[in-house]
Amino acid sequence: MDSPNSPKTHNYHFKNVYDDYTEQNAKPHIENKTVSTGSLIKSRLNFKWESTLKELEDWNSTDYSVYTGTAGVGMLLLRKAPNDKKNLRNIRKNYLQLDHLKNRSVSFLCGDAGPLALAAVISHKLEDNKIFDFCIKRLAAFSKVVKNTSSDLANEYLYGRAGYLYALLYVNKHVSPSPFNESVIRSVISAIFTCGETLAKHLKIEKDCPLMFEWHNTKYLGAAHGISGIIYLLLQARDYLLEDELNNLIKPTIQFLTTLRFPTGNFPSSLGPGKADKYVQWCHGAPGFLYMYCAAYRVFGEQHYLYSALKCADIIWWRGLLKKGYSLCHGVAGNAYCFIELFQTTKDEKHLYRAIKFAEYCLDHTKNREQCTPDRPMSLFEGISGPMYLLLDLQEPENAKFPGFTL
Repeated sequence: MDSPNSPKTHNYHFKNVYDDYTEQNAKPHIENKTVSTGSLIKSRLNFKWESTLKELEDWNSTDYSVYTGTAGVGMLLLRKAPNDKKNLRNIRKNYLQLDHLKNRSVSFLCGDAGPLALAAVISHKLEDNKIFDFCIKRLAAFSKVVKNTSSDLANEYLYGRAGYLYALLYVNKHVSPSPFNESVIRSVISAIFTCGETLAKHLKIEKDCPLMFEWHNTKYLGAAHGISGIIYLLLQARDYLLEDELNNLIKPTIQFLTTLRFPTGNFPSSLGPGKADKYVQWCHGAPGFLYMYCAAYRVFGEQHYLYSALKCADIIWWRGLLKKGYSLCHGVAGNAYCFIELFQTTKDEKHLYRAIKFAEYCLDHTKNREQCTPDRPMSLFEGISGPMYLLLDLQEPENAKFPGFTL
């Protein structure tokens, strides 16, 4: 592999001065495949939680999304105390703002589907059938536009069909019996495949790459707006996929995407000539591909997918301490989750160690480590709520889930 600081790359990151994993280096941090009691991640958790709550106290926002709005903070509070009924009622009343939703988007992260899905799960926990039924009906109503492949609806996570599919699968995972049946899930999946095949044929690349997607006329490749994120979600929904879709659509598409890898191990942000080796963050570059490869390895069991994921992990380790800051979307916390995904996939504590070191970096949140203050500094995906979510998740690394992305 080329040097992570090859002249062809762009310096959007700080130099990683942490010692990489050895058994000796990991001893102060890891015990029995979890974070040790003496680790900074454990010892400073309560202080970090209280300081985060204090910063959130006076935050008022008219943005109700999971991505940059109040619903994202609600998701953080839900992660902290998922079964405390007082907490659940507080989240639903003050953070999800169901009375203010405007059918602006169908996705979990940036649309109404996120607050509705969270409210459905919370209402199920509270045994509040009236609000639960309201949320399920509102979510189901979006399926009409989602199934219409002639519409201009995108297919990506943040605003498109994948974001809607995530909302349905999230509710089904946390509610029993599952309110959305197989036919509803299949209709969304079929629409995604139809759109992907249509664009691939239009571009005349279908023989090598049977699926392709675009957002705002750009063929993005990363997790947020691109094909690696869409495929990752489809593979998480493997129980709803046909063998033909797995073997004749997803597999060859992944094979094609692998040919786009830079010598460094990173990936371009979009399809097309002359793309620079710039970004190593959840929304663009190697992180999104790591998730896709891990899911492919779990589904197909083929070793080369794991090899590709490990190659992504190395570039994230060397170039993942980003000057953009600490966020989930384009910061260090989002990159830390890549190592958690690999740890869950392989059970190798090397990846847990790397996640812990990135989380320790997030603990020391100083402004001189950021190029600029985030537009939404309190939010889940751009602000302080994301790193806090990571710190909570690392208390149980086997069960950690990148919020709004991993089921």
